[in-house]
Amino acid sequence: MINTTYVLECSINGKAVAVPVPASKRMSDILRDDLLLTGTKVSCEIGRCGACMVLLDGKPVNSCLLMAYQAAGKEVTTIEGISAGEELHPVQQAMLEEGGLQCGYCTAGMIVTLTALWEKNPTPTRAEAEEALCGNICRCTGYEGIFRAVERCGLSIKREG
Repeated sequence: MINTTYVLECSINGKAVAVPVPASKRMSDILRDDLLLTGTKVSCEIGRCGACMVLLDGKPVNSCLLMAYQAAGKEVTTIEGISAGEELHPVQQAMLEEGGLQCGYCTAGMIVTLTALWEKNPTPTRAEAEEALCGNICRCTGYEGIFRAVERCGLSIKREG
């Protein structure tokens, strides 16, 4: 029998990790089951809902579609790595203040996606936010609170700048 387990070496939330994993294991499962980073949610498991979104070298990807070996040598950022310790990231703070969450199941994926957008463009238009979130589905909020959060982030940057 061929040994299909290998050691995944990458950085997760700024920390180097070396995790023995089967070659066929998805990143979402490694994060949740092996590393106990349960903020990453799994819902559709086919890359359509965005609940499992993580940043891979700064770009949003569905971790349910990301095989472990694809993360080798890369930086993976989960929702747990978005904040700076106890201080919320501006996107997290805005989502909280604007009611951009309801049941919370999609929230981590939304925040991860919007953080990538915000890092690239701290004052996105609504159209840019809509495009960024096209891979994220929310079944509860109707998105208005989410878009208000995007606007709040942009306004706070304009005030500070």
